Amino acid sequence: VEVLSQIRHPHMVLLLGACPENGCLVYEYLANGSLEDRLLCKGGTPPLSWPTRFRILYEVACALAFLHSSKPEPIVHRDLKPANILLDSNYVSKIGDVGLAQLMSNVVPDTVTEYRETLLAGTLYYMDPEYQRTGTVRPKSDLYGFGIIMLQILTAKSPSGLVKMIETSIDNGSFPEKLDKSIKDWPLAQCEDLAQLALKCTRLRCRDRPDLELEVIPELQRFKDVADALRFKMIQGNISIPRPYICPILQ
Repeated sequence: VEVLSQIRHPHMVLLLGACPENGCLVYEYLANGSLEDRLLCKGGTPPLSWPTRFRILYEVACALAFLHSSKPEPIVHRDLKPANILLDSNYVSKIGDVGLAQLMSNVVPDTVTEYRETLLAGTLYYMDPEYQRTGTVRPKSDLYGFGIIMLQILTAKSPSGLVKMIETSIDNGSFPEKLDKSIKDWPLAQCEDLAQLALKCTRLRCRDRPDLELEVIPELQRFKDVADALRFKMIQGNISIPRPYICPILQ
């Protein structure tokens, strides 16, 4: 808790304190709740626009890279899922619930065991299959759950069977039909590229997954740039821009 309370990043929920007697952690308040609730439009909230969704993925990836590069030891979240990604009043995303996070004693190649557990932590559908099978956890373990989140951002569907469904839909050309139908203007080419990236992140072996900083974040930056270009185009055309499209700094 002492280490986690010192984490400072614009896309990490701030841990304010803890109550060891009751096993409670106290975090900052985020007004728009969880990404999970917003994807499901709970409480009658409007669907998140696709530019907002693309931006959220970029923000979460940057926060995850920050955890993995923490000093003196990398931090693995181990329970990354939409319910643990919270949104502030401007729909800026922050990773929360770092209570299960594991501080790694050292960083070793993905082919070598880094840390073993007999009691697994996390949520089944987002849990690294290699971690489930061997008890081995390493930074790339988080990429599996992040890949599932990417697919849910696109589809707003349950994580159960989602990887297989998307793989099949891409193969048979029905992928556009799987996108969240509450969004009518998806950029289809970018969405399929994003889905392909997500599938790489959900490969069964850690060593087969892409590097977060060198491969995943640059791709997500490209998708975010597409969203930013739309925002600037709307500004130049003097079109009324929905609040979630606007950079929080400009609001």
